[in-house]
Amino acid sequence: MNYHDYFAGAATPVEACIVGTGGFGRSFLAQGRRVPLLNVRIAVDLTSASAAAALGSVGAPKRITQCNSAAEASRAWEDGSLIATGDLANVIHLPFDVVVEATGHPESGAIHAELAIKAGKHLALVSKEVASVIGPGLGALAARKGRVVTPVDGDQPSLLIGLVTWAEVLGFDIVCAGKSSEYDFVFDPKTNTLSSNGVALEVPGFAEHLNLGDRDVAEIVAARARAATNFPQRAVPDLCELAVVSHSVALQPDRADLHCPIARIGEVPTIFSTIGDGGLLHGERRMDVFHCLRLPGEVSFAGGVFVVIRCHDETSWELLAQKGHILSRSGSTAMIYLPRHLLGLEAATSVLEAGIRGVSSGAKSPRPTFDLVAVAETDLDAGTVLTATGHHHAISNVAAALVAGRPLAADDPAPFYLVANRQLVHPVKAGSAIRLSDVDAAQSRLLDLRKRQDALFFDPGRPAYNG
Repeated sequence: MNYHDYFAGAATPVEACIVGTGGFGRSFLAQGRRVPLLNVRIAVDLTSASAAAALGSVGAPKRITQCNSAAEASRAWEDGSLIATGDLANVIHLPFDVVVEATGHPESGAIHAELAIKAGKHLALVSKEVASVIGPGLGALAARKGRVVTPVDGDQPSLLIGLVTWAEVLGFDIVCAGKSSEYDFVFDPKTNTLSSNGVALEVPGFAEHLNLGDRDVAEIVAARARAATNFPQRAVPDLCELAVVSHSVALQPDRADLHCPIARIGEVPTIFSTIGDGGLLHGERRMDVFHCLRLPGEVSFAGGVFVVIRCHDETSWELLAQKGHILSRSGSTAMIYLPRHLLGLEAATSVLEAGIRGVSSGAKSPRPTFDLVAVAETDLDAGTVLTATGHHHAISNVAAALVAGRPLAADDPAPFYLVANRQLVHPVKAGSAIRLSDVDAAQSRLLDLRKRQDALFFDPGRPAYNG
């Protein structure tokens, strides 16, 4: 595809507002200065000062005006200033095209998303925490306004949706699709240490499990998991991103918490084959995550995305294998992959797609196919605050699982990011799902929007939200 031709219909640059200037938001601001078809004049953060600091940190050449009211923002816009504010409501009336929501905060993100849609803006929803709970509902509300909600290139959901739909258009049969986890597992044979995300631990005997060879897939996957038992092997963001993907493409998990094997790049099409083909999967069109195992100095998967497809024409795939494409041991499947996700540096393609072409890089009509739900890993007492912390917005002693999407009921498992930052009103036993009735969810805009999504998709007889 020629991207210049694809975006040739733009009469003027797309005007965007970034909400949340952390790692993703700042990288979007930095690259936004270099995208000819994009202006990012508005930054929103917790305070106008922090938003201004983010703009300044990327070398913004124009005057930056901190605005604490709509009137101040209007004057700054007319003056041609860059605008920094601590509240999206101060700038939502301005004549820009796309809100890029990148706070990662479930409740604030829901408020920002609704505000953007009500104001008639396109919404680039970086915050997967919000998208996993109410993404399809937001898409439906935006469509009524003639606007779109889109995931963004630079993050794995959009890139994986693109790769899956590309494979489908070409007629490939998908056995599995997914991504690598964000942090590699790097094994150093000289020291018998395994390192990941800045932590290095000695793992005696791991060298015995370095190469798959002719070993049984389930056996070596289990052996590696045991050897690396002191490392986290399930990450909530990974499951969350696949929940978002499931809203746009017909894939399902093979197990609720995913397999998440530790695997070398060349092993992926073997491990993510069906059991009948010597892999782990109980069926096709599955989605999963792997932890990229490599030696020091070997290439990383870089948190990229992949599809494992069935090889129907043996002659063609023999030719492709000779050219370096990765096939399974049996030759029955092959992996096609994109070893990248460039965060905000790459997000402009999705923002331009919304602003210029009025389309989403996700499905035209996403549906709530799977939910990410919260599961207690230890006994949790009433009164515990389920605080989501850190870069990954994880909750201490709480895991996640993917279950079939359905309307919320008080005694059903609750979406992970609906219970995040809420207080338990009932104790929850280890291994039990946290229910909506287990938390104090009063005054939750995210919950209100989720109930409206449920009415829209699961109960057409009930009145839907009209914005």
